[in-house]
Amino acid sequence: MKNKIFSGFFWKFNEQISSQIVTFILSIVLARILTPKDYGIVALINVFITLADVFVTSGFGSALIQKRDADDVDFSTMFYISEIFSIVIYLILFFIAPYISIFYNNADLTLIIRVLALKLPLSAFNAIQQAYVSKKMLFKKIFISTTVSSIISGLVGIIIAYLGFGVWALVVQYILNTIIISIALFVQLDWHPQLKFSWSSGKPLLDYGWKIVATSFMGNFFNQLRTLLLGKMYTPAELAFYNRGQKFPDLVSQNIDGTISTVLFPAISEFNDDLQKVKKMIRRSLRVSTFIIMPIMFGMAATSKPIILMLLTDKWIDSVPYMQYLCIAGAFGTISNTNMQAISAIGRSDVLLKLEIIKKPIYLILLLIGLKISVLAIAYTMLIYTICSTLLNMSPNKKLLDYKFKEQFADIVPALSLSLVMFLIVDSLTLLKLPITVVFVTQIIVGVVTYILLAIVFKLEAWNYLLNTLLKR
Repeated sequence: MKNKIFSGFFWKFNEQISSQIVTFILSIVLARILTPKDYGIVALINVFITLADVFVTSGFGSALIQKRDADDVDFSTMFYISEIFSIVIYLILFFIAPYISIFYNNADLTLIIRVLALKLPLSAFNAIQQAYVSKKMLFKKIFISTTVSSIISGLVGIIIAYLGFGVWALVVQYILNTIIISIALFVQLDWHPQLKFSWSSGKPLLDYGWKIVATSFMGNFFNQLRTLLLGKMYTPAELAFYNRGQKFPDLVSQNIDGTISTVLFPAISEFNDDLQKVKKMIRRSLRVSTFIIMPIMFGMAATSKPIILMLLTDKWIDSVPYMQYLCIAGAFGTISNTNMQAISAIGRSDVLLKLEIIKKPIYLILLLIGLKISVLAIAYTMLIYTICSTLLNMSPNKKLLDYKFKEQFADIVPALSLSLVMFLIVDSLTLLKLPITVVFVTQIIVGVVTYILLAIVFKLEAWNYLLNTLLKR
């Protein structure tokens, strides 16, 4: 299992990082061609597409991964259920699209919503394929397909943008990316949907999965509510600055934290009847993930201005403060995700749902406070919410896994402390009266050297573990 986990991390990370690098580079090109208004329109529409996507991608795949002996009947059954859900939800979006356009006073949104939502049935199919990949730890198989899809869809998007089609460049890019990934996985995997359906097989999977769906929907709904209210109360350009500032911390979250979560969930599920083993795996994961993610997030917060200016030009300079706050918030996200993966893997989807019900009133109060003040205040209140949410997500494992707060803080504080010291040093270098590229390179070098030296001096267990593991490999 240790070899499978390491292989899973390696291939999943390479898949994530390669596709994200390609997408990131292409998005920079698109950002230079398209306007903040174009991105703002797509951000508004994605509120509804993302919420709809939850119903077809979140719970069904997780249920298949969590079930230790899931077979072809289980996968085929969940495939048909997922597809039915996706078609129903598409039809709902199709008919409410004109009302969404009226809400935003933009008649062009109707057609865009109806076209972009066509990706839902493909996403449903792809979610089951992804579950099979995760269940069998076959992450190598999706490495090439994801990278190729990112390149092709991105290049097509750039061509369409150059031809002057504006926001449609982003729409085509998103849909084409989903199509290519689905086809590539279908060709590579030895599992395909069969004419098999069993309600007795699907019922326990749905019982677990609907709680995951409800949990994911609540989380996504309130996240998208932020975008929806921002789009209503402020201009599309201001919304675009917020979303662009969020893109950079999201890159780290998706590539590193997302990789850890994706591989950790099926790995823990293999031992979900041995809680001591699960606790041991979670502690190791928390130490390593915070050691890696926290310095990156704090480092990005300190270098946000050079990053924005060099990559996106000064027309996006207003994104800098958003990026800073959201990077710091993202540093704490890995703590929440690790705890939630453990809860999910041992079959307690009911606990995840209860956590969301507790957390979301706090989220709503902070969001409304931020909206009353400014767009930047929302980024600040989201940082406060992330810290509150992290503490709440840590609490169930005190009882479920006997993983006490004291132990969790002992696993988290070393990386957090070193990251804060590194942040203060790197941030002070912005005072240098040098070209922006020189300042950025200096910040990167000083930040990396400082963090590693501190890890060696204080003999961080996570550093020694990573170093020894890499040397052995």
